[in-house]
Amino acid sequence: MNAIDLTPLYRSSVGFDRLGSLINHALNADSTSSGYPPYNIELIEDNRYAITLAVAGFTQEELDIQIENSVLTVRGEKAAKEERKYLHQGIAYRSFERKFNLADYVEVTGADLSNGLLTISLVKEIPEAMKPKSIPINQTVNKALEHDMEDKNADTSKAA
Repeated sequence: MNAIDLTPLYRSSVGFDRLGSLINHALNADSTSSGYPPYNIELIEDNRYAITLAVAGFTQEELDIQIENSVLTVRGEKAAKEERKYLHQGIAYRSFERKFNLADYVEVTGADLSNGLLTISLVKEIPEAMKPKSIPINQTVNKALEHDMEDKNADTSKAA
């Protein structure tokens, strides 16, 4: 089993506790998961993504898409049909479950099933409060220094 030591990251970062478990889970899942159904993850634009799964033979009713705790889960449950006698069966009609970990602020905007391909559209919308903003620097003169300058100016005007 592979384990990654993220101690240096934790020394200088706050709030990345989940990162270690995500990495370990991904390393373990790759060794145990089958390659069914095959899928693509595509970058459409800067903040738009698409996940496309090849689900040939599945109908819309046999597919289920859910999001829970930033994990997108796609399940396919094939309905039982009459038993057939195959000479060769190369088309996989088996049930499946695929999970995708979503980053913060990534939301699913829709799903489309066309020609045996299930396409799930995602968008990353960062809230205005989280976007970078420039902070202006105000120049303030030290109040005590300013007061001393006023006193000196008053003294010089009285002397004149």
